[in-house]
Amino acid sequence: MKIGLYTGTFDPITNGHLDIIHRAAKLFDKLYVGIFNNDKKNPLFTSTERADIMNQLLADFDHIEV
Repeated sequence: MKIGLYTGTFDPITNGHLDIIHRAAKLFDKLYVGIFNNDKKNPLFTSTERADIMNQLLADFDHIEV
């Protein structure tokens, strides 16, 4: 089984981020997307809000876990 990991702050989530995730989804059997906080940035959204948004955007992918 091929497992991938893509991490970032994703604040805000961009089409570029989603493009990378969609490409990686084709390469891996399981893809984990890790959302991190960066104390040096002033986030627009909380980490929970970013995870919720990401989950909504990736709802069609059974093998991606945020």
